[in-house]
Amino acid sequence: MTLSRRGLLGLAGTAGALGTLGATGAAPGRAPDRAADPAMADPAVADRVRTGFEQLAADGYGALAGQRVAVVTNPTGITADARHLVDVLHADARVDLLAVFGPEHGFRGTAQAGESEAAGRDPATGLPVYDTYGKSGQKLADVFTAAGIDTVVFDIQDVGARFYTYVWTLYDCMRAAALAGKAVVVLDRPNPVGGVRATGPVLERAYASGVGREPIALAHGMTVAELALLFNGKFLAAQPVELRTVRMTGWRRDSFFGATGLPWVPPSPNVPTPDTALVYAGTCLFEGTNLSEGRGTTTPFEVVGAEGVDRRWAEAAEALGLPGVWFREAWFTPTFSKFAGKVCGGVRLIVHDRAAFDPVRAGIGLLVTAKRSWSGFAWRTDHWIDQLTGSDRVRKMVDAGAGVEEIAADWAAGLERFAAVRGRYLLYP
Repeated sequence: MTLSRRGLLGLAGTAGALGTLGATGAAPGRAPDRAADPAMADPAVADRVRTGFEQLAADGYGALAGQRVAVVTNPTGITADARHLVDVLHADARVDLLAVFGPEHGFRGTAQAGESEAAGRDPATGLPVYDTYGKSGQKLADVFTAAGIDTVVFDIQDVGARFYTYVWTLYDCMRAAALAGKAVVVLDRPNPVGGVRATGPVLERAYASGVGREPIALAHGMTVAELALLFNGKFLAAQPVELRTVRMTGWRRDSFFGATGLPWVPPSPNVPTPDTALVYAGTCLFEGTNLSEGRGTTTPFEVVGAEGVDRRWAEAAEALGLPGVWFREAWFTPTFSKFAGKVCGGVRLIVHDRAAFDPVRAGIGLLVTAKRSWSGFAWRTDHWIDQLTGSDRVRKMVDAGAGVEEIAADWAAGLERFAAVRGRYLLYP
């Protein structure tokens, strides 16, 4: 897009100087049009979900009036017709947008797992872009202060798994905003794998890390706005942030992403499709092993395996009879990550009943059968699996020969307690 006057000035100035150029109302005599008002986009699906951003826009950005704003987002922060919200907000005189904060993988999504993009300027708008990945507490609060902002807006598509770092970026931003005296506005988006139930083990605080700060279930079954309310009401209650959530319309807890009518943008390089997101909470557990989780293939997390694995693993996994999924023999050659350039044998997951499918039990079933059927199975030496599952219990039970149901029974009491807490913060039927 052509740089606006604000963007051109921003190229020559600091974040503070950018703040002087904002406006709190619509420009005199300016009629709303599709380019300026994403709420007026003609939807391809009449009954599709309207995201939090669309609701914010339909309200004329009233929640941001008179505030100096920064946005935490990535390539998923888009309108219904696939324009990026930073471009839209920057072009609208009603919003005083000063800066962008990038999470893991970066604002433009070019970085791989565990990486981020360096700070710089967005070439489309001239806005300063800050790297917030790995920053928390006072260090992140200082970034907010240096940016000269009043309000942090969060808009990122999550995938519904505790160890997907964007929800902890939200948590860290809320905590840092409270320390810096800033407000937070969370624009909601669908949980792409639905939100009927939570499943899997609940994190034990002794195993807290960047892939899990607080005790929530591995597959939490919540949206980012619901999580924000839970964080503020339970985990940050001693110093809560000034929080506003902007709800979606049209989303139900039993809805998977394909029913939303919204465009899918990969939220990270190795989650290319909603089908990837569906299995991710289970097969990402293989990051904690010496097997490939399918990175470097066209279907990451839908295939898992290693050099030397044969059909016996798929046969053992299929024999578990887990609901909603078939396990079949697979062969693949990753182009990067584990076993790059090597032919791997393994398993492909085919989900045939999404409502019945439990990704965490499927992942546990694959761990159990991998250890039993392949002599080369090993955990990562740093016991990363403990951070992923939230304790050392899964690892020790798999090593002891426990089955899927026994392992699931071990986390049942903690999951029941989490479900009771979770229920107080749900926004949608």
